[in-house]
Amino acid sequence: MTSEVFSYESLVHAVAGAVGSVTAMTVFFPLDTARLRLQVDENRKAKSTPAILADIVKEEGLLAPYRGWFPVICSLCCSNFVYFYCFHCLKTCWLKGKQSAPSTDLVIGIAAGIVNVLVTTPLWVVNTRLKLQGSKFRSADIQPTNYSGILDAFMQIIQDEGVGALWNGTFPSLLLVLNPAIQFMIYEGLKRQLRRGVPRELSSLEVFMIGAIAKAIATTVTYPLQTIQSILRFGQFNTSAGKSKLLTSVRTIKSLLVNRMRKYGMLGLFKGLEAKLLQTVLTAALMFLLYEKITSYTFRAMGLSNSHLRKH
Repeated sequence: MTSEVFSYESLVHAVAGAVGSVTAMTVFFPLDTARLRLQVDENRKAKSTPAILADIVKEEGLLAPYRGWFPVICSLCCSNFVYFYCFHCLKTCWLKGKQSAPSTDLVIGIAAGIVNVLVTTPLWVVNTRLKLQGSKFRSADIQPTNYSGILDAFMQIIQDEGVGALWNGTFPSLLLVLNPAIQFMIYEGLKRQLRRGVPRELSSLEVFMIGAIAKAIATTVTYPLQTIQSILRFGQFNTSAGKSKLLTSVRTIKSLLVNRMRKYGMLGLFKGLEAKLLQTVLTAALMFLLYEKITSYTFRAMGLSNSHLRKH
């Protein structure tokens, strides 16, 4: 059991997933900037992604779309390392060499996601604040922040809002473990369908397409909760003090969802979806492509390519 938990193979998957995600996010980072602005700035009109980016560059400078890149990349690297490691470690322990199934992939994905959320939420809270710092908002209610970096943001949040603020948005994040779980279930299922029982290496186009399809479905299904998650992480909202943290979280999520629907209708829950889909689908497709190539080359160098394909 110990050898399965601390295996070299799981480490290869974790490093490949982290490197692939960091590279892909760097390429498509401006699209994520446009998506985040639309989610947290309620008074900003929902325009096309190029129009939003043009406004940001015009108002805030050429480098504004890459504001907060470093903390996001740090968070993403840690997050994907933890997720890929847990996913493949749990899969190895559960299957013990047997063929996987969609239901198994979903359960393992949810378990890996829960571990990932609990470990990395503070990093995502800080990077959301840093990414939006210095932005020009349409909403007058948003208060400006002044963080000099990642460590300073951690210290200020703890001093001003308490340690618990670092886990803002944890409850919707736990619900959102369905996003990567659904993504991996569809991705692994499509891989098995394309291979049809034959342990072959998929082409770059096949990996790119199934990665894009899996992420598009997962993102569309969970997008309203992603919007609430971004608002909670940003910290610019009022919550009523209550005895139960869980009950307060549920009430906050319900209140934010209802208020958004009252203001903008059902489509208000999907504000920024175009930018999110454009960014996340391309990012996930490129990430899976790089991930598969890195793991394939690494296992081939180790002389494990055939056994690696049979397991997956």
